[in-house]
Amino acid sequence: CVFRSGKHMYAQVINDVTANTLVSTSSLAVKTDKSGKELAKEIGQQVAKASLAKGIKHVVFDRNGFIYHGRVQALAEGAREGGLNF
Repeated sequence: CVFRSGKHMYAQVINDVTANTLVSTSSLAVKTDKSGKELAKEIGQQVAKASLAKGIKHVVFDRNGFIYHGRVQALAEGAREGGLNF
């Protein structure tokens, strides 16, 4: 699940059956000087890394109603590059 605001971006891996958040990260948690699409890609890579560490390889990408463009697309590409399949 992805959420973006004017300043920050958030990504979570959620188990829909039990309604538990398994992995989450955001632009607040990533320590970097990047911004925009570069930061979104980094967030995607971080959520992929944390998911793979917990044995999660396949996910469903929920863009939360946001258009698949710009930062949302960059986050998805970063997660794919990090090893997640969706």
